[in-house]
Amino acid sequence: MAQTDESPRPLSDIGNDFSDTPPEVVVPETLSPRPTFDPETESARVIVDGIYLFEMADTAQFPAEERAALMNDKLQQAAESPGLERIEVVMRNDLPTLLIDGAHLITVTKSDASLGAGVNPREQAERWAEQIRQVLRQANQERSDTFLRRAILQVILVVSLACVLHWGIHRLSLYFCGVHSDSRILEAWRGLVVWLGRIILWSVTIFYVSDLFPTTRQWSYRLRQIITNSITAPILPLDANTYSLVDILVLIAFLLALVVGANRLSQLLRVRVLAVSRLNRSAQDAIATAIKYTLMVMGTVVIFNLWGLDISSLTILAGALSVGIGFGLQDIAKNLGSGLVLLFERPIQVGDFVEVGDSMGTVERIGSRSTLIRTLDRVSIIVPNSRFLESEVINWSHDNPVSRLRLPVGVAYGSNLEDVKEALLEAAQDHPQVLRIPPPRILFKGFGDSSLDFQLLVWCGDPSQQQILSSDLYFGIYEQLQRRAIEIPFPQRDLHLRSGSFLTQRDTQNGTINHES
Repeated sequence: MAQTDESPRPLSDIGNDFSDTPPEVVVPETLSPRPTFDPETESARVIVDGIYLFEMADTAQFPAEERAALMNDKLQQAAESPGLERIEVVMRNDLPTLLIDGAHLITVTKSDASLGAGVNPREQAERWAEQIRQVLRQANQERSDTFLRRAILQVILVVSLACVLHWGIHRLSLYFCGVHSDSRILEAWRGLVVWLGRIILWSVTIFYVSDLFPTTRQWSYRLRQIITNSITAPILPLDANTYSLVDILVLIAFLLALVVGANRLSQLLRVRVLAVSRLNRSAQDAIATAIKYTLMVMGTVVIFNLWGLDISSLTILAGALSVGIGFGLQDIAKNLGSGLVLLFERPIQVGDFVEVGDSMGTVERIGSRSTLIRTLDRVSIIVPNSRFLESEVINWSHDNPVSRLRLPVGVAYGSNLEDVKEALLEAAQDHPQVLRIPPPRILFKGFGDSSLDFQLLVWCGDPSQQQILSSDLYFGIYEQLQRRAIEIPFPQRDLHLRSGSFLTQRDTQNGTINHES
């Protein structure tokens, strides 16, 4: 929209602005140096008081922007001059021309008519004339004292209502979430909702108030145009296409929707299909994860193709991304690659009982970057995937979950060895979690400083129960040894004093003192 800084002028001056150089020289179609209708005709908007009316097309002599700027200037001056509402349509050179109070306004061409859903120039001119009459009547009404008083009253009421809603949004959030919430996540979501609600509230209020007055409406329209042009302007050229900020945001939204959809579909497949199959848990997770990543890759390629992105044109972006991975994302890339190795090679699987460093527990989930291990204390430990490939990991469940326990036992010298062996075997055989095959065994390890050292070897089918099984067996062993009166030795020291005179330090000191006296 173009707007002059001068005060409103008489209508005669408006019509004579371009008396020396006519605003638009209409050449008959047969004498025109080029066709006035182009299927790819550019257009420009006609705006009055921040109100969009219609669009104008290029002609053989003038571009659309120049024609629209001229018409915007004339109509804006007419809107600011009260009483100017007489709009006529006359035929000149076989083309309809709009007159405002008898002065030339614009000539409607076939290019203009092509923007009006296939109507002819005459019908298009009549439509434009009616739209101009309505906007000029509205402009005269909005500049009257009665309208200004009513609009100011509306502003006061709307701002007051917005203040009440501003306070009410906070109170409403406290009502639904509780005045004192112990959840930090819930409190953060409540604050975010309150902040977004207030932003939307005052944005709507400001735009509503600005649309009440012609001058503020013009500034509001300009601001909206600046924002719209900023987010729709091409900023990323790729191959033969250019993409704006809106295009990039929409593409990101589609990719996020793809990720969410792939996760949901893989979970549904795991719960509804794989759960009723005869596959073990680790195989189910591996299949679901492979399907999820396959859907993500295929969906990304499809979205890029539908968006007009040539995959080969992304080599520059891939090169920049590889540099970023080499410097800042090296660990993340290493963990992602390790996750793929764990997925296909499967050295550890979901449900395995593993020992990583000082941590021991059951593998609950193998993700793309990390693995979740649940310890015997029900503590969740997140271990980077690369650690399973770079360091030693004990997998008690690998191939065969059966594992052997070694329980050292010491008895006193002089104990009956057959009774000791019978007591240990009976304690092992009485426990239901000790496997019968292979059977328990007793090893005589040697002669200790104060005990005869034995070792009880038993087999367990569940590695996660090793600690509990060891504790139960020690209880049983102690009971069996007590029943057979077999003594369990413990370290002790005996002090032997030789017979004869024994003087304490105090007696020695007393004797020395008496001798000197």
